[in-house]
Amino acid sequence: MATAHTNLPGFIWSVADLLRGDYKQSEYGKVILPLTVLRRLDCVMAPTRQAVRDLDATLTMANKDQMLRLAAKLSFYNTSQQDFSTIASSAPDVARNLVDYINGFSPNAREIIDKYEFHAQIDRLAAAKLIYPVVQKFRDIDLSPAKVDNHEMGYVFEELIRRFSEISNETAGEHFTPREVIKLMVNLLVGPDKTTLVTGEGQVINILDPACGTGGMLSAAEDVVTKLNPGATVHLFGQELNAESYAICRSDMMLKGQEPSNIHLGNSFSDDGHKDRRFDYMLANPPFGVEWKKVKDAVEEEAELGFAGRFGAGLPRINDGSFLFLQHMISKMERPENGGARIAIVFNGSPLFTGAAESGESNIRRWILENDLLEGIVGLPDQLFYNTGISTYFWILSNRKDPALEKKVILFDARDQWQKMRKSLGDKRKMINDDQLAHITQIYGDALRIAATADHPDHAKVKVFKTTDFGYQRITVERPLKLRFEITEDTLAALEESKALAKYQHRDALIGAFKPLTGTVWHTKSAAKDALLSAAVEAGTLWPSATPLTKAIWACISISDPDGELQTVKGEPVPDPDLRDFENIQLCEDIHEYVEREVRPHVPDAWIDETKTKIGYEIPFTRYFYVYKPPRPLSEIDSELRVLESQIQALLSEVIS
Repeated sequence: MATAHTNLPGFIWSVADLLRGDYKQSEYGKVILPLTVLRRLDCVMAPTRQAVRDLDATLTMANKDQMLRLAAKLSFYNTSQQDFSTIASSAPDVARNLVDYINGFSPNAREIIDKYEFHAQIDRLAAAKLIYPVVQKFRDIDLSPAKVDNHEMGYVFEELIRRFSEISNETAGEHFTPREVIKLMVNLLVGPDKTTLVTGEGQVINILDPACGTGGMLSAAEDVVTKLNPGATVHLFGQELNAESYAICRSDMMLKGQEPSNIHLGNSFSDDGHKDRRFDYMLANPPFGVEWKKVKDAVEEEAELGFAGRFGAGLPRINDGSFLFLQHMISKMERPENGGARIAIVFNGSPLFTGAAESGESNIRRWILENDLLEGIVGLPDQLFYNTGISTYFWILSNRKDPALEKKVILFDARDQWQKMRKSLGDKRKMINDDQLAHITQIYGDALRIAATADHPDHAKVKVFKTTDFGYQRITVERPLKLRFEITEDTLAALEESKALAKYQHRDALIGAFKPLTGTVWHTKSAAKDALLSAAVEAGTLWPSATPLTKAIWACISISDPDGELQTVKGEPVPDPDLRDFENIQLCEDIHEYVEREVRPHVPDAWIDETKTKIGYEIPFTRYFYVYKPPRPLSEIDSELRVLESQIQALLSEVIS
């Protein structure tokens, strides 16, 4: 079957004709995917099936697994007396035979089928009287390795996954990344290594996706690497939280001849399935804005280990685990002395700038940039994904950057590289065609030259920055507190409403002592204090001795006044919190020179509180590529409005007549 990967999915898809009516389109995969896996495994096991049965009948030990694997000459086996030639031999017995067949699989294969929850589908198919014709359909499909090799089988399964994801818009975005997005990501991930991959005979390449979904990214990465170097051995590893996606991915690995046990089920944050392993390439499209509240304790416990754990750079907000995924991946990069590693990950805009200076996100960005791990960021068009229309970005990281890129970061604005789809799929209304994909890949690979060539047609789309350009100092600019002091009706009302004075037993007497001073203004604190103390003495009441109470009194009678008395403590001016301001200044600039140039000409009495200076990092991608577009002339807008008014009047006249 020369075109198995294009014709066979269509043949398998014809099974959907039998399901139509009893199953919704979005449910077809629940039947077709596990049966495809079962039929492929059945065909692969055929040459050694009888040998496994014979050995199983003679073995009396409790743990036969290893012996039966050896007999099968595979990583899995089946001891049942059933196979696809006998399961559907009798219509009334199909369901029972199929269950018996599934139960005969080795534990590693049976786990995959269990994650599909296929037993529930067997009951449903039997109740709808569909199980016999459906199993017959699969019995007649030859999926033996002689007809469909592992590579072609992988294509078949991927095509089925893609089709089912596209017709199930409500789940496609969670478990499936559009094919052109995967291809572009892999190109940017592997592209810079083309020369070394081609020349490395017998290379062993380990690739990880810690949010692997159905495994599409892993398969695409394997395809690119093996095309560049057919002699390379590629090992794929993944982890997935969703049980059904995990089953599909693990099935795909098994059908391709990969080691399915390299795919783990569980949360990558709290249950690392690949501890102490390092990888040459990593890629991921983690869920955008996923919260990590459920694994908060485990994550925080590991964060306390610092860089002995995976989250030493900091923790992001509880409602966005994007940077947890990235730190997890960075912790698994192959060391530079062993060849290093490259990472590609899809983010929304949040990780670029969310978080103030010295927040978790800012500290993570700082650590990544100061360790020169970020190679580039590519801005993608919006409306590329199935379940969101927001703009997205590829982050490319490496601990073996090209020497010309050391301490530098590429920013590439590819948001205009798209074409409109003929038919929308959920929120996906745009796609990147092959020419655009090749163009983006070529521009990124040649970014340094393009950024330095002013007359290049893509010059405005590519910028190269130093890693320190994204850092800034957040300074606190203080101005002195200047006050006047007065007793007014508002002052007395504020004293009565003060929570600090509410329980002071002499409060009413003290307020009564102040009432005769209504309308009095003092320009110094000492004059005000003398007058207030005298009023209290004359009224026969006490001035409070507790500091919180005296502070509450002064807070009520003090009025900010630029011409008022300068307030000091031990000879130093007291800052006015209402006049406090903040400035973000690039790391490379002296903060004192900045204040002298930008602040003091306007407020000569300002100063920097250097104890509050913080270091922050952000990547304002959109700002760097912003192009000002002047508003249209008012005359043009007015002309359009008049035309519209005329059209509306014409329509109204037609309705009236």
